[in-house]
Amino acid sequence: MSTPFARVCKDVAKQLDDLCPVKSLSKANKFQPFAILQTTSHPWFWKSEDIPVGYSLRQILEPTFPFPEPEVSPPMPFIFIGYQNLKGGLDINDTFEGSVSAGIGDSRVCAIEVQCTSIPASKLEILQNRKLVAKDSSFMRHCLVGNKDLYVVTEAYEVTKDTMVKDRSSVNLKGKWFLRLIAKVWDKDQTNKVRSVPIPKGTVVAYKKEKLVIENDTCVILLSAKATKETFQGMYCMQHRFPRRCQSCHPRPYALESKITDFQHLQNEISEKTWKLARLSKDVQEVVFSSLLPMLRDREILYDLMIMLEMGELGHMDGPGGVILDELRKDPWTGLKDLVLYLLHALLVLSDTQLNLLAQSVEKRFLLKQKELVKSILQQNFKYPWNIPFTLQPELLAPLQGEGLAITYELLKECGLKMELNNPRSTWDLEAKMPTAALYGSLSCLQQLVEPKSSSDPGYI
Repeated sequence: MSTPFARVCKDVAKQLDDLCPVKSLSKANKFQPFAILQTTSHPWFWKSEDIPVGYSLRQILEPTFPFPEPEVSPPMPFIFIGYQNLKGGLDINDTFEGSVSAGIGDSRVCAIEVQCTSIPASKLEILQNRKLVAKDSSFMRHCLVGNKDLYVVTEAYEVTKDTMVKDRSSVNLKGKWFLRLIAKVWDKDQTNKVRSVPIPKGTVVAYKKEKLVIENDTCVILLSAKATKETFQGMYCMQHRFPRRCQSCHPRPYALESKITDFQHLQNEISEKTWKLARLSKDVQEVVFSSLLPMLRDREILYDLMIMLEMGELGHMDGPGGVILDELRKDPWTGLKDLVLYLLHALLVLSDTQLNLLAQSVEKRFLLKQKELVKSILQQNFKYPWNIPFTLQPELLAPLQGEGLAITYELLKECGLKMELNNPRSTWDLEAKMPTAALYGSLSCLQQLVEPKSSSDPGYI
């Protein structure tokens, strides 16, 4: 599950079809019409991200003719109502005597009004085949060297008035010894958590993008964001002036995602990353771990660091993110940048609640036990494209007694898994596949960083 703002964005995008939801409130207004986006292109399981590069089409094209004025649609009202109720109970007889039952629910009601600011296809025609004026800029050279895919925003759906989004989560717990432990996670026996997020007027919540193709110093806008044509055409002779990775070694994300149908592909990917982390010096691992831990409680810092690394910038950044950048400057050939990016992308799939719970799990050393449980869930269900019952393995639940079980249950719930702890049979949900896989990748990498010696054991992953 995502943040309240991200849920609203996803709901709007789903209602209007063929739109991309905005994921970060602080970056929302960078998705205005004519904004240029760079799509991350890693051969990883995680979905690619659209990153605003800070440039507009107006800045890179020759102003031979005036730019078309965007059209504004009438306001469109939406009301989203959501409720989920989960109940569970657990008997513990080994170390403690007692039982616990829990009822957990999420409710959300949101009324929001948006309007579309767009450049229709007919108006885009006057922008076709215009010459570039920024072809020699550092930005264009960076995109060319990395063979980046670029897009332009053609539709932006903005909130028409200040809106408050509220999510309410509640838990009702009954039990003896277990009550005190879960209360540490939920703050009290019967608790209601309300997350309120103000969305200012003019905030972009969803957008549509079109592919940019640059050939022979001119720009063409392909009227299909799913077009497979690469951005840079007819300029590859220039690429030999710059060191770059062979594109064939790094297939496009959509090509890879279509092949990952069984758990072993994901397992191999994560195993490779943890193996490479293990080969870093213990000092480097400690620097990365000690810097990432406080960042788990601040999504925006994680997101800012991810964007900086994706844009190839190792500039100034305050706090723990700056410490990681300093480490990257020392030796750019260790592969550390790729490993940090991998973990950042996995973490950013997760919700704010999960990031906070991961920080607690690190501090209380629950990672290894949680990793094994999440791995077993994925092994059983990864290949299924539909909802299907599955059974939790009791031997993997048992080590997570007390607070560890409460934290782990909430981590899985936030993935969207439908679980009942009073019954070993639970339900797999296809929409939980990506966040559960991201949780497994995050747990695996963090476990390697927090206990680097464990990676030397045979069959570590």
